[in-house]
Amino acid sequence: MINNTISDFMNSLDDFSDLQDSNCDCRRKKCKPKCFKICECDCEDKCEDKCERQRHVHEFLGSTRLATYVGGVHNHRFAGVTSQAIPYGNSHVHKISVNTDYFSDHFHGICVVTGPAIDVGGGKHVHLVQGFTTISECHKHSFIFTTLIENPIQ
Repeated sequence: MINNTISDFMNSLDDFSDLQDSNCDCRRKKCKPKCFKICECDCEDKCEDKCERQRHVHEFLGSTRLATYVGGVHNHRFAGVTSQAIPYGNSHVHKISVNTDYFSDHFHGICVVTGPAIDVGGGKHVHLVQGFTTISECHKHSFIFTTLIENPIQ
């Protein structure tokens, strides 16, 4: 079941190709660019203020899987904070863009979209993230991890 959900999600990544350049539309009033289609205007409030409001984010940290290249077998570590929530169906996703640590004269980039929210109880959720790094020194690494819960002190 989880593999089918992941597969369906990965096949639908094209749905996100226009998110960064889109404008919110509130009864044909345009909000500021790059508000990730999350303008929740009731048209009595200032639409721009709604678009600029921070949505939740998640911290993440992880390690790549091992890879072999001229310098030997190794992996990389990474950590960061996701983008704000991006609506997706009845859920939402986040964009992740980060570089790995520097090891043996190279590093890799990671640029992916998380899976939808996974409820973990107590009103909290995490997101599954999987993919591949960019190619560097003629190799790439795979990775799989979950984000941390949002707002851990609340």
